Amino acid sequence: MLRKFMSYYRNHKRVFILDLCSAFLVSAIDLLFPMATRQMLNQYIPNQDLKMILVVGSALFFIYLVRARFAYFIAYNGHMMGAMIERDMRRDLFRKYEELDYDFYDDHQTGVLMSYLTDHLHDISEMSHHVPEDLFISGVLFIGSFVYLSFINLTLTLIIFAIVIVVVVFSWWRRTKMLEAQRRVRKAHGELDAKIENAISGIRLTKALTNEAYEIGRFSEINDVYADSTKDAYKQMGIFLVGNEFMLLFLNLALLVVGGIFIYLGTINAVDFFTYYLYISFLTKPINRLIQMIQQIQQGMAGFERFHQITSIVPSIISKPDAIVATDISGDIEFCDVSFQYGEEDNQVLKHFSLHVKPGEKVGLIGETGVGKSTISRLIPRFYDVDSGAIKIDGMDVRDLDVYSLRRAIGHVQQDVFIFHGTIRDNILYGNPDATEEEVILAAKKANIHDYIESLPAGYDSITGDKGVRLSGGQKQRVAIARLFLQKPRIVILDEATSSLDNATERLVQTAFDELTKDKTAMVIAHRLSTIQKADRILVLGKDGIMEEGTHEELLSKKGAYWRLVER
Repeated sequence: MLRKFMSYYRNHKRVFILDLCSAFLVSAIDLLFPMATRQMLNQYIPNQDLKMILVVGSALFFIYLVRARFAYFIAYNGHMMGAMIERDMRRDLFRKYEELDYDFYDDHQTGVLMSYLTDHLHDISEMSHHVPEDLFISGVLFIGSFVYLSFINLTLTLIIFAIVIVVVVFSWWRRTKMLEAQRRVRKAHGELDAKIENAISGIRLTKALTNEAYEIGRFSEINDVYADSTKDAYKQMGIFLVGNEFMLLFLNLALLVVGGIFIYLGTINAVDFFTYYLYISFLTKPINRLIQMIQQIQQGMAGFERFHQITSIVPSIISKPDAIVATDISGDIEFCDVSFQYGEEDNQVLKHFSLHVKPGEKVGLIGETGVGKSTISRLIPRFYDVDSGAIKIDGMDVRDLDVYSLRRAIGHVQQDVFIFHGTIRDNILYGNPDATEEEVILAAKKANIHDYIESLPAGYDSITGDKGVRLSGGQKQRVAIARLFLQKPRIVILDEATSSLDNATERLVQTAFDELTKDKTAMVIAHRLSTIQKADRILVLGKDGIMEEGTHEELLSKKGAYWRLVER
């Protein structure tokens, strides 16, 4: 995991090296002041050497100007390096989100995944910038101070630095408790984000059912859990900070007492003792930096652990190295003894299911809820892989096809169409981002949505609102169909897309769908029989597979399961 973290410095190696060099020079300059002070107090001031006092003072002023320049480089470029690392990690995490399978999103809440892209990565960014820099500065000041003070009085130096080491060891020892507490905070924070995202997304339903008080109660529960997790984190942080603060105060007390004894014994003079105090004040800075650094490491590593876990997931549905690119597909679909279940549940949705759909054939699927109608539509484009058996397109197993070319050849319209916040044009263009304006308008006309768009004040530049809230269900469906006209798929799947529409809107969507599926293989999953009456073949599905099949008229004449559905 550490190797993966360090790999993000590779693209910013130049800035990283310059940042560390600047940190070294700033630390080296900081070490000069106590040295110069000791020299001034021991020689130049007692000897009233005004020339050297002015020379040393002027030299230090010039050196501090140089230090300010290096400190600015650290403050600006160092933080920018952290921001660029955060950008790179966010890009990689978002790319991983795009690659992961359907079942990953079945098990994870949107709000939690959003928190990984924002809050967690910011903590990692702070760690990536400050920790290497603070370690370097602290190391230079620590070693430089130890070496110089050893020449003044080795015994006093060893006593003082032994206490400093105890402070560092105490900080390192408490890191485990802080890390565990930070992990709990991260988990609770993700759940809180998920609850907020879910509540805001469903605010219209909440208001419609007057469930505001209920939602406030549910939010209060997760809010209290988050507060409790932070309580423990702050407790551990309090022990950490107060313990270190006490030891630093003890360090100053020890220097005062032991230094006073050494002056009494004549082993050190007052000027050297003052020099010790100056160096200890400089040492306090890196010690405090180390303490803050450990806090940052706990927060950053808690976030990076989850980042690493997600980015290390290998999608189960990927293209083989020798995958066949699906081109010029005729639309022949075959289910060969397919069995499938979601996750590890002991409940098979499909059991030894077989079906053959010929190129250009329009097949309707109907049946009770839970018999696998939508599952069939999700298996064809490999949103999930079958447990056993095979699904073939034009005689080729879909697992042998390049997954992206396979999905580009299949158009999918679902009941709950997703509309991005943006313009209507952008939402139609999602079917083919490279399409021209003329192609967009033609697609909208074929989808029976052009006239409505033109009636809007902003036309195709009209904003859809969050998840298409400004569009009706039928308008969303027709925008989705317009996307497919731009996509130009060979296979089209309509998954209960008209079940919530009124009759007039259904006819508009049905007309658009008929236009879309000309000379294409089509599978229509429906609860409303009017959607599939014109299908070349209708399949009535049950828990054991296909119960009946035939045209609308043939199935009615049998007076079986389909006839009973019609009667109902």
